[in-house]
Amino acid sequence: MTPRVAVLVPVHDQAAYLPRAMESLLAQEETAWEAVVVDDGSREPVAVPADPRVRLVRTDDNRGLGAALNRALDETTAPVVAYLPADDVWYPAHLATLLGCLADSPASGAVVLARAELDQPAGTPYAQLVQVAHRRTGDRWTERAELETDDLDRLMWSRVAARGATTGTGRVTCAWTQHPGQRSRAIRESSDGGPNVFRTRYRVAGPLRFVSTDGTDLDEGARYARFRSRTYEARPDGLSVLVVGELAFNPERVLALAERGHSLTGLWTDQGLGDATVGPLPFGSVPDLDRDRWRDEVTALAPDVVWAQLNWRAVPFAHAVRQALPGLPFVWHFKEAPQRSVVRGEWPMLADLVCGADAVLLATEEERDWFALALSGRVDPARLGVLDGDLPKRDWLDAPLSPRLSEADGQPHAAVVGRPSGLDLDWVLALADRGVHTHLYGQVRAPGPKGSWTGWLDEALARAPGFVHVHPAVGPEDWVRELSRYDAGWLHRFDAVNGGDLRRATWDDLNSPARLPVLLAAGLPLLQQANPGSVVSVERVLREDGTGLFYRSADDVAAVLGEEVAGRGGHAAAMAARGRHVFDAHADRLVDLFRSLLR
Repeated sequence: MTPRVAVLVPVHDQAAYLPRAMESLLAQEETAWEAVVVDDGSREPVAVPADPRVRLVRTDDNRGLGAALNRALDETTAPVVAYLPADDVWYPAHLATLLGCLADSPASGAVVLARAELDQPAGTPYAQLVQVAHRRTGDRWTERAELETDDLDRLMWSRVAARGATTGTGRVTCAWTQHPGQRSRAIRESSDGGPNVFRTRYRVAGPLRFVSTDGTDLDEGARYARFRSRTYEARPDGLSVLVVGELAFNPERVLALAERGHSLTGLWTDQGLGDATVGPLPFGSVPDLDRDRWRDEVTALAPDVVWAQLNWRAVPFAHAVRQALPGLPFVWHFKEAPQRSVVRGEWPMLADLVCGADAVLLATEEERDWFALALSGRVDPARLGVLDGDLPKRDWLDAPLSPRLSEADGQPHAAVVGRPSGLDLDWVLALADRGVHTHLYGQVRAPGPKGSWTGWLDEALARAPGFVHVHPAVGPEDWVRELSRYDAGWLHRFDAVNGGDLRRATWDDLNSPARLPVLLAAGLPLLQQANPGSVVSVERVLREDGTGLFYRSADDVAAVLGEEVAGRGGHAAAMAARGRHVFDAHADRLVDLFRSLLR
């Protein structure tokens, strides 16, 4: 029987779901099909039914959805193509219904793509693989070297649809299975995905061109080209440093050590968030140990020091590494946040790291003092040091400043980078009433905590036209050029109520926000709510540097911004301070600490 439709079945590490999908294929009313199951580098065995219409092909490593589907296209010949991901299900009439739609030719032209309905809508503007059948057009799926995205329109559908009419069947004939292992969830920030979750799950070795429908648009090849083109020579007296955990927002900072002749090797947690950078690092120069054989590989490497870091997601793995390597000098470099570890039930591991490491580095003086109190009698305060572990690399400062918007319109403009923590509709409208512009960068418009604040954004845009502005995320390569157009940058707005008692301090009180060095890089003074009578780390730093614009009300904001536009005192202080808020400025001190621990 000549097949009427080719069924493409991509699978990666989802072998447990595959029997259900294949049973639903074998149950189709339409029987004239051929199927190719592409095992795209799964770490577990994949088996297929003993049916002559089904073939299995394998790749040794994961090459991505686009490459897997193109391989399946090459292995099949039927004039219609349908898709059955390993974790999804077709109902018996699915293929017959889609083929019926494709056979119809409305007056507007031949139907090239048909889409079935889902039991539970996916909530995305594009069709899921399981819904679609289309004529074989010669179009190819976009592969990883060009783009990884959850937007299937960009990967294929839009090209096919441009060749003719599309239609819906109007019938529910398939089910899209939602579960934590879905590819789309590894991509979307609203599902705790992102480039680093994706990189870990699919073991991506090189830089990514990565786009999420939640808002991320990242070209790691372009971003890190300057670092990938460099050669870092190890000095004879250089240290071998094993970097353990995750590197958060500014991973390229570690190259400051490579520039000084030290060798870096990575051993990464597999529990990172989308913005918790893990290897393989996109800028190269830091080889990875095999996560499955790391104990043996650490023994073979024999590093001089273990440098474990950085945030709460890394705590369990860092703890496991320290327990397994008691003979190696171990530095625990921690930033965020002890309160989160308490909530997660991981405080005993965090406390053990702080008390047992040979040296501990914490983000701020206040965080150091908080740990000294919380672990009084257990930890030696002399082993607790201070170094914000997520400072950016100095290279990003090497760009010219841009003309300020206020020089053209005479009105103050302030930027928000990342979540607008503490800002809300009433606050933004009050600023607009006082002639203050708010510029929001990199906001996630999606379900979930990262996008929950956007409920007020559309109303703010409507009620304060011309004073509320939304921009794409700005990467480090553009911090100076883009953000220097403004008069100030917003830090987190919050009320501190600790009354000067560190025992009552929240993470906001202890934190050094990641956006602080970003805004300083562009020469921006920082808007920080004053909290008199309370211990607030960032407020202390801003007062010491002279880079803070302090306020309690919207009137205060308008006043301090007016003074800044007139005199530029905050800008001058920011330009003087920004060189201290890069990792390179502290790299030698860190190396001295490592050397002091050598055994």
